[in-house]
Amino acid sequence: MPTTTSSDFAVFDLAAFEAATGEARKSLARELDRICRETGFLAISGHGVPPDVIANLSTKARAFFDLPPEVKHRAAPPYAGYPYGYLGPGVEALAKSRGVDSPPDLKESFNAGPLSTPPGMTDADALSFCFADNIWPEGPEGFRPAWEAYFTAMTDLARRIMRAFAEALNLETHFFDACLENPISAMRALNYPELDRAPPEGQLRAGAHTDYGSLTILLPDAGSRGLEIMTPEGAWREIPPVDGAFVINIGDLMARWTNDRWVSTLHRVVNVSPEQGGLNRRQSIAFFHQPDWHAEIATLPSCVGAGEEGKYEPVLSGPYLMGKFRKTVM
Repeated sequence: MPTTTSSDFAVFDLAAFEAATGEARKSLARELDRICRETGFLAISGHGVPPDVIANLSTKARAFFDLPPEVKHRAAPPYAGYPYGYLGPGVEALAKSRGVDSPPDLKESFNAGPLSTPPGMTDADALSFCFADNIWPEGPEGFRPAWEAYFTAMTDLARRIMRAFAEALNLETHFFDACLENPISAMRALNYPELDRAPPEGQLRAGAHTDYGSLTILLPDAGSRGLEIMTPEGAWREIPPVDGAFVINIGDLMARWTNDRWVSTLHRVVNVSPEQGGLNRRQSIAFFHQPDWHAEIATLPSCVGAGEEGKYEPVLSGPYLMGKFRKTVM
């Protein structure tokens, strides 16, 4: 079946959807809409990303995080608020993006954005934020090519997912394409270091937050534990990795775009018990997909009933993202 479940976690076969026609395709689109309405989290199989592209970046990222702190910090941002580069432990608290005061998250990360600046881009905020220079580390050898190959693959995969989303929202397949000519997506490799003791009460590996953009494509370590989402009933529920699949979630911008028809779900990375591997090292790679800087995000026509008005005023993709990001900086 193109759509299955793993421990009640939806798995959507993108390749099967793309190959389907007629009523079968419409049925799958309706199922995708249902998932995005209910939880906004699913796994995508049939993604077509070459295994060597995935494995190569996973290996290079782990090797980077294994470097001495003083070497990693040579790729640190030049000033607080700069979006790219290496962030060491204790720099970020994601819960602050929701106005929640919390201890810093137990993680370190490497972050980079678009691989090129579109011709003719003159917006000063765009050039200093999303299109700021990436800061590449000194090593390991081959890190940058591995990163760029994976980033390119994620950009292509996100475009395919957005086309599936368009059909799920009763829109023409290529409806979103015009907003994705020069996306301002970013990617981060996250390392949750091995702990020698349980952390203080309230300090998580990643505090409760929602993502900011249209969608996130997450590659967690196989068998890793601790990623949880808030259910509609108000309870935390663990999301397991699915072999051969990416974990996908809806972001705030897509929820806004759909007039809250789709859910940007609160999620976190908790410290499970030591017996469950809670002190173990964990790595993940997250690709945050975001439409073009100047793309206007206005309520989609299929998400407003006759005679109704959208809940939100239109916003521009880039400035909206920049405002969200700046709330998380310590």
